[in-house]
Amino acid sequence: MDTAGSDQSKPEKKLHPLAHLAKETVENYVKQEHVAKPKELTPEMKQRAGVFVSIKKFGALRGCIGTFEPTQENVAEEIINNAISSATRDPRFAPVTEAELPHLSYSVDVLTKPEPVENTDQLDPKKYGVIVECGRRRGLLLPDLEGVNSVAQQIEICCQKAGIHSREPVKLYRFEVRRYSLE
Repeated sequence: MDTAGSDQSKPEKKLHPLAHLAKETVENYVKQEHVAKPKELTPEMKQRAGVFVSIKKFGALRGCIGTFEPTQENVAEEIINNAISSATRDPRFAPVTEAELPHLSYSVDVLTKPEPVENTDQLDPKKYGVIVECGRRRGLLLPDLEGVNSVAQQIEICCQKAGIHSREPVKLYRFEVRRYSLE
């Protein structure tokens, strides 16, 4: 049996290139405080869009940071910045440690441009993410999240995240995502 080139005891699941970029970025940053740029950009990486990077450990959220709209030159740069932020700057969690790296999974959500909605009938928690806005305060929730089954839940969570009281008037926006993780 030829084991040449096999330096891992278990085969790694194949990640989509966008999720692989997030994983590689976090691992390089946590181990060496080094930010590697991708050698080659896929067509998805060349676009401009808002991006969220979610990190889970044993299926539980470990970090999630993103951008509503593009802030970088392309999706690859958005992933790199948001992957590092998810791993090190999510205020809900301590920074990711090197010991945790083998236990982490990654997903990348690329957002469509947010569009205003007139009423909640135009929302669907499985299909659309939601942004609530009240003055300068904004909260966002990605679509199709476990345990979020109603528009009311989506809006309530968004308001909590933004520090918006339930009685304050809000503007609503919706967006869709392309979610990348396992191929």
